[in-house]
Amino acid sequence: MINFKEKKILITGATGGIGKALVKKFVSLEGNVLATGTKIEKLKALKEEFPNITILKFDISEHSKIEEFIENVSSQLVGLDVLVNNAGINMDNLSLRMKDEEWKKVIDINLGSTFFLCKYAIKKMLKNKYGRIVNITSIVGHTGNLGQSNYAAS
Repeated sequence: MINFKEKKILITGATGGIGKALVKKFVSLEGNVLATGTKIEKLKALKEEFPNITILKFDISEHSKIEEFIENVSSQLVGLDVLVNNAGINMDNLSLRMKDEEWKKVIDINLGSTFFLCKYAIKKMLKNKYGRIVNITSIVGHTGNLGQSNYAAS
């Protein structure tokens, strides 16, 4: 049986369907979970359901604050062993009608934020000589989908 006892796990996008399932699984495997998202009400509800987790509201689109965020997470968990990049957005529109901002925002969050979270988490993991990163993606990246060129690319 897989055991994550005493492993410090950060899950982004923890309040969505996949995120909540990830929290549930890692808690069942005795992981020390810090769940993050942008909606404090949903984070508090998650904390009520899983009282042993730590919650922290954070918007991963704020790239200039990601390094500080990872430091904060590492301090709260007393280390960082596992990063699960689950947060992401979609802003669907046909390519011919897609606004530049729709393209940029999806790429910036889904791809850019994932890069910066990995970059700063890796520093912690190298220092501790242990770490795992899981990047959740969508089948749309392989198959494409009408109106989701930005999402598929990210």
